[in-house]
Amino acid sequence: MARFFPSFLLAASLLAVPSQARMLFPFEQRQLTREYVASLPEEDQLLFAFDDQLSFTEANTTDKRCRYAPGDGKWPSDKAWTKLAKQLSSTSALIQTVPQASVCYGTTKDDTKCQNLTKSWSNSYTHIDDPTEVLSPIYQGLTCQPPSIYDSKSCTLGGYPSYVINAKDVLDIQLGINFARNDYVRLVVKNTGHDFAGKSAGAGSLSIWTHGLKDIQFFDNYVDESGYKGPAVKAGAGVQAFELYKAANAKGLVVVAGEGQTVGIMGGYIQGGGHSPLSSLYGMAADHVLGFEIVTPIGEFLSANSTSNTDLFWALRGGGGGTYGVVTSVTVKAYKDFPVTAASWSFDSAKLGLDKFWAASKAFFDRAIDNVDAGTYSYIIMAPNPNGKDYAFIMQPFFAPNKTAKETNTILAPYFSRLTSLNIPFSPNITEYKGFYAAWQAEFPLEGTGDVQTAVGSRLFPRSNFNSEYGRNITFNALRQTLEAGQSVIAFNVAPTLARGGNPDNAVNPAWRTAVLHAIAGRRWPVAASASEILAVRTAFTNGTMQKWRDITPGSGSYLNEADRLEPNWQQSFWGNKYAKLLQIKQDWDAKDVFWAVNSVGSEGWVVENVDGLPNENGKLCKVNGTSPTPTPAP
Repeated sequence: MARFFPSFLLAASLLAVPSQARMLFPFEQRQLTREYVASLPEEDQLLFAFDDQLSFTEANTTDKRCRYAPGDGKWPSDKAWTKLAKQLSSTSALIQTVPQASVCYGTTKDDTKCQNLTKSWSNSYTHIDDPTEVLSPIYQGLTCQPPSIYDSKSCTLGGYPSYVINAKDVLDIQLGINFARNDYVRLVVKNTGHDFAGKSAGAGSLSIWTHGLKDIQFFDNYVDESGYKGPAVKAGAGVQAFELYKAANAKGLVVVAGEGQTVGIMGGYIQGGGHSPLSSLYGMAADHVLGFEIVTPIGEFLSANSTSNTDLFWALRGGGGGTYGVVTSVTVKAYKDFPVTAASWSFDSAKLGLDKFWAASKAFFDRAIDNVDAGTYSYIIMAPNPNGKDYAFIMQPFFAPNKTAKETNTILAPYFSRLTSLNIPFSPNITEYKGFYAAWQAEFPLEGTGDVQTAVGSRLFPRSNFNSEYGRNITFNALRQTLEAGQSVIAFNVAPTLARGGNPDNAVNPAWRTAVLHAIAGRRWPVAASASEILAVRTAFTNGTMQKWRDITPGSGSYLNEADRLEPNWQQSFWGNKYAKLLQIKQDWDAKDVFWAVNSVGSEGWVVENVDGLPNENGKLCKVNGTSPTPTPAP
C-alpha cells in the first residue's frame, strides 16, 4: 500500500537549469529531505541520514576491511530492515531475494514450474522482470540454476543480493543509498541485468532496481544551453529499447539506442557509451545526452547537464554505470524518422568448401571502411559448426539507415561483384522499410541469455587496420584463427566517429572514434568443468585469443559493456587517456566508494573475495590489502 508523505518530502525546486530540464517526472518529485530525516528519532537518523548529516557521529569513520555481510555479526538487524521497508514508498518495495530457479530445489520444488522455467531460460524476457536475475549467470556464481541447464545441487543466493529495493521514486533510491552507506552494506544497481561482467550482482548486497521507472516524455523543440535546438525525449532509467523505439516511432522520430530488444537504454548502456545501429550516422548513444537526473553517493538528487554539475555530466556520458550514482532519467536528442533498408545472407563452408568460405568472408571485411563511410551497420555472427570442421557466416543484418533498396544495392555492389568473380552463389534478402522501427523489429533477432559456460572478450579494431592489404590480411587472419580454435565471433562493422558524434566532448572511449569494427569472441568450457579448469580456460582465452587481438591493435581498446572480465590494463582499454580525469571526478563525488563495480572507475582499491576463486560476485567485497589506496591513474 502506498504511504502518505508529509509535504516536506516533496522538493520544490532543483538547481537553476534550463526550464525544460527542470521538468521532473512525478516519481522524481517524491524526494527525501534533510528536514524529514532530522525529524526522525536519532536511531533512525543513523540509518537514513544524508552523508553530510552524520558529521556529528563516528559513523563510517572506522576503517573496516570488508562490507558487512549476513552472518558476520555486523549485518543490519531485522529491525533495521523493517524500518527501511516502512520508510519506502511501499512496504512491499523491499524484496528479500528468492531466486527464480528455487522452484527446482528443496522444499519449494515444483517440477512443472521448473520445467516451464527451463524451457524459457535462454529468453531474456524470462529474466528482465525479475528483481535479482542477471543475464550472465556465471557472474552470480551459478548457485541456483535449473538442473538440466546447470546442476547447482541446491539453491543458495551466491552472488545474488540479499535485499532489493524495487524503486518507484527518487525517495526509494535515496533511502537505499543512505541505508547502505550508513550501515556499510555493499550497494549494487540493477536495471535489466544486461551485463557481460555481472556488475549488477553482489553477494550480501542491497540492490536498487530501477526497472520500474518507465516514464517517457517528448519535446517537439527542446532548447539546450549547449546550442542544441530540436526534438528530444526524456526517459526513465527503466525504459528498454523496445519501449523507447516504439514510443519514438509513434512521434515520427528515431533515437540513438541499442540493437538488443530488452536492453535498458538509460542505465549502464548509455552510461557506458552505447553503440547503436545508427552509430555510423550519429555516433555513440552517449553523444546525444542533454541531461541526467541522478541520486549521488551522499543521497542528493540533482541534475547534471551542460550548465549544472558539468564534471559529473561529462563522466556519466561514457564513464560507466554503477559508478557515480543512480541515474533516474536521461534526456536525449531525437531525430526525424527515415527509411531503412536491410540485407541478410549467410554462408556455410560445408556447402561452399573452406577456401571459398574464407574468401567470401574476407571479401566483406575488406570493405569495412567503405561500409561505415556509407553510414551502415553490420551485425555478423561467425561460428564453428557442431561437426567441428565447418564454419558459418551469418549477416543478420546489414543495416542501412536512411537508404533505399537501390542505394543499398549500390553500396553492396562491389562486394557482390567480388563474390561473382569467386564463383560463389549469392542471393541476399534485401528489404526496404518506411521507417526505422519496422526495420529494427524485423531484422534484429532476440539475443539468447543465461549462458553458463562461456567467457567473452572484445576489441575495437581501428580504421588503420583496414587501410592497407597487409592490415586487412592480419586482421582477418586473427578472426579466422579464432574460429579455427573453436571459438565464435560476433562482429559489428560500425564507426561512431567524432565527425558524426552529437557531442563528442565526453568520457566515451577514444578508441571508438577511430574504430570501424567492434568484435566479440567467446570461449567455452565443459558444463561440468571444475573451478580450476574453468579458470585455466579463462586465463588461456585472455592471454591467448584476446592477446592476439590486442597485439594487432596497439593503442586501441575494448568496449567496457562487452568486455573480458579479466581484461588487463582495463583502465586504458576502456577509457584511454580519459581515465585520469574520470578517476578524479569519481573521488570528488564518491570519496567513500559507496558505488563499486568490477573494472569500473576507481575500483582498484577493492576486490570480491570469491568463494571459488573464479571471477564472479559470489563473495565479500573487501579492501585490497586491508586498505583503500588511491590508484595510479592510467597515462
